[in-house]
Amino acid sequence: MIKVLYFAGLREALGTAAEELALPPGVADVGGLRAHLAGRGGDWEKLATTKNLRFAVNQDMARADTPVTEGDEVAFFPPVTGG
Repeated sequence: MIKVLYFAGLREALGTAAEELALPPGVADVGGLRAHLAGRGGDWEKLATTKNLRFAVNQDMARADTPVTEGDEVAFFPPVTGG
């Protein structure tokens, strides 16, 4: 199992802040997980279309090619601006 966290506008669009799921077969990195989740369709496609989407694995900033393994926590968050 992995834990997936969604922040800011993604959390609002998806209607959830977190979920736990079995690591999908063939998914070995953050980019693969992102594509798998976006493949759910509907609002989930925002994971594929959000520009400058950021990732973290186990609370460390990550890239699309960062490996994901059982027990990991993966976070997705869009860029946030403030004022």
